Amino acid sequence: MTQYQINVNKELLHHLFSSNDSGLRELLTQVLDQILEQQRTEQLNAERYERTSERQGYRNGYKPHKLITRVGTITLRVPQIREGEFSTDLFSRYQRSEQALVLALMEMVLKGVSTRKVSDITAELCGTEFSATTVSDLCKNLAPIVVGWNNRLLNGKRYPFLLVDASVLRIRYDHRITSFSALIAVGVDEEGYREALGLMLGDSESEDTWTSLFRNLEDRGLRGVELVVSDDHKGLVKAVRACFQGACWQRCQVHFMRNILSVCPKTRQKELASYLKAVFNAPDIDTARKLKTETVAKFSKDIAKAIQVLENGFEDAVTVFQLPEYYRRRLRTTNCLERLNEEIRRRERVIRIFPSESSALRLIGALLLGQSDTWLTGKRYLFMAEYWQVRKDTPVSQANVVSLY
Repeated sequence: MTQYQINVNKELLHHLFSSNDSGLRELLTQVLDQILEQQRTEQLNAERYERTSERQGYRNGYKPHKLITRVGTITLRVPQIREGEFSTDLFSRYQRSEQALVLALMEMVLKGVSTRKVSDITAELCGTEFSATTVSDLCKNLAPIVVGWNNRLLNGKRYPFLLVDASVLRIRYDHRITSFSALIAVGVDEEGYREALGLMLGDSESEDTWTSLFRNLEDRGLRGVELVVSDDHKGLVKAVRACFQGACWQRCQVHFMRNILSVCPKTRQKELASYLKAVFNAPDIDTARKLKTETVAKFSKDIAKAIQVLENGFEDAVTVFQLPEYYRRRLRTTNCLERLNEEIRRRERVIRIFPSESSALRLIGALLLGQSDTWLTGKRYLFMAEYWQVRKDTPVSQANVVSLY
């Protein structure tokens, strides 16, 4: 191990025991400056003003270099060499620490901490301040990672179940604050693992916007979709039917119940909700239809509007009864996306208005990427053996897709 002789004056040692960190900063600065100077001497193989045939070069002054430490920011005098480059491993450890700090700052932003709060935290912990703009700029390093993830090939895997939903964001666009929809697609692959497949921003949940997302997924290798679960948004449903011909569509039962209860008098909502739950929790489709008929008979005179909504959407909301019972509970709603939407809304409340489309894609995409990795390395969402056995026993019928199940 190389040993260096360090000189420290008495005034500095006295100042070292003051009540603040300035003494420690000054001591650390002097020690490191002396180490750097002695490393230059070793590299040149000659002391200052020494004339020797073994000399490897000449001194060429100093260059200031700021270093963030636990006692605050210090400025070092880094030696320079004429017609060469001074090399030292002194900064390697601190460079790793700086990279770790940058990653921690980005992680805080992704977890929903505002850039201003991140700035305050770093000032308190590190003795130096990263402005909100600086933190935001650091997060731009995520852009190529998110873009690469969102454009990745899907490797030819089959995704028999596809769940889609959207969240509304406010984004500054063309000097105006505009509402955008963040369209999200999550697939359950042939082994039963969930995976976030794609993200797209659109100015609305129109058929064209959803079609663009679905075509993008298909171009990247999405195949084998047999059931799509979503809310009853007209543009979305049309896009599903156009892009996934031969697949079944399941209307989210939770959203459907909300649609029904929204036109029901508050005094009758609790009673009607109990009947609706009985319908959707029925053990088979025949029982569900029987309970629906009883519900219609009981409430059709008093709350006709709510009953009309039920009758209009009932068949789309019970498509999932074609599946084995084990799969129904998890595929009758888009609840597995609700957690994602909650996380998105939590970050939106902090940011309030995204400064650009790219910033929204960057943040939400990073969130989806992390969640997708957690899903793929965690527990299976569904065990698929029973499903594939049913599919094997019941061949595909081009005339009637319902017979798949």
